[in-house]
Amino acid sequence: MAFDCDVLIAGGGPTGVTLAILLAQRGVKVIVAEKEAAIYPLPRAAHIDHECMRILQEAGVADEVMATSRRASRYDFLNAKGEVLLRFDGAEQIGAGGWPVANMIHQPSVEAALRRALSAFANAELLGGWEVTSFAEDGDVVTAMIATPDGERAIQARYLVGADGARSPVRKASNIAFDDLSFEEPWLVVDVLVDDASRLPQKNLQICNPERPTTCVLMGEGRHRWEFMIKPDESAEQVSDDAFIEKLLEPWKVKGAVQIERKAVYTFRARIANQWCKGRVLLAGDAAHQTPPFAGQGMCSGLRDAANLGWKLAEVVTGKAPDSLLDSYQPEREPNVRATIEMAIMMGRTVCITSKWGAWMRDLKFKLARILGKLPDGPPAYPPITAGIILPGCAVAGSYFPQFVSSEGARLDDVVGAGPWLLSREDLDRKDLAPFAPALRDWLNQTGTDVALIRPDRYLFGAADGASLSRAWQAQTAMVAQGAECSFRA
Repeated sequence: MAFDCDVLIAGGGPTGVTLAILLAQRGVKVIVAEKEAAIYPLPRAAHIDHECMRILQEAGVADEVMATSRRASRYDFLNAKGEVLLRFDGAEQIGAGGWPVANMIHQPSVEAALRRALSAFANAELLGGWEVTSFAEDGDVVTAMIATPDGERAIQARYLVGADGARSPVRKASNIAFDDLSFEEPWLVVDVLVDDASRLPQKNLQICNPERPTTCVLMGEGRHRWEFMIKPDESAEQVSDDAFIEKLLEPWKVKGAVQIERKAVYTFRARIANQWCKGRVLLAGDAAHQTPPFAGQGMCSGLRDAANLGWKLAEVVTGKAPDSLLDSYQPEREPNVRATIEMAIMMGRTVCITSKWGAWMRDLKFKLARILGKLPDGPPAYPPITAGIILPGCAVAGSYFPQFVSSEGARLDDVVGAGPWLLSREDLDRKDLAPFAPALRDWLNQTGTDVALIRPDRYLFGAADGASLSRAWQAQTAMVAQGAECSFRA
């Protein structure tokens, strides 16, 4: 039958549009249906890490995003006295993804860059004012009814992806329940335009004061954010009043240095959908999981979903792999998401103590941990992939493959292409890999391998001899590691 598109994506936020770009790059015909007519003009997400900058690099927008992003010198957790409980340094260093570890961004600018990149593809379109209202599956087709400015329209696709936010109508219509991780706190978010940056902190802060737990973080160029925990006897209307906000900002001595751009009351929640793939319907981003903001991993988790799902959907839609490849999506992504949410909850519970006695006990525990040298110097590493498309019995399978950057600033991914990549020591003699050869050789030495197969989402399938890797890859995906002019040898 004739499909209107291969993949219909409900939701034109960062997750949905990034997924659309990754699919379009691989020859998939995609439609993004976004209920709003234009990009939401005010900031929401504030942070993208180095791994997700690498995903944006593949989508073709990383340099544009970096042009307006900012980096904080560190991330401090302070008690009511201003004493450091916990400090994470190194945010400005280059991470394994080949970009700075932490990047503070302006979400509307990121979305605009993504939409411009998507518009370059003839096989993709984003339609504003289009809202998926219902859908039904029949064999190998999903028929979605969409409310458009010109009336209702039916769209037939091979797959429907719900990237339509925390309230996801697609998730609700699919009768997919949430696993509630028992974190729910109301906060006031205040975003400001900055007129005098010299009067604002140049680091990200969590103020662990039981009188009023507070967050203060950089955002994209010319912006800053405060978040204030709302007390039980306060209403959303009360805390949103300009006079109330002015009083909250008084201790920061920023009057005349900032202008309020946005104020909003949010309930920070931690939840994960029980099913991310149900028939021909898949969930991604906030539709699949929600995290408190303390670790800055909300948008990042959605982008990781897009990277994992993008190459798999493309291989299935183009007939290079069976539908069963998509069964690996949730088993691979959910443990990573749970770990990031648990980290955010840990941070949130450290910050959100409102009992003076509880805060005193917390401060004492941190002081003792510092004396004993047991405080972490950074967030815990996210877990590798442990189940899914990885080589069984291989110690390094499922780990993240780093992107090396040459002394001239060239990045490995731009040289070798989308993958999958089959890397051997013999490849290090190639002229195009010469700038990266020392780092690649060190990596091979450290992992104790001569040949490695890297998945399209930059995770390691496994390490063994080349023939064994290719056979195992084909057995698990029904694909072969395709060679290309700019890829490692297959």
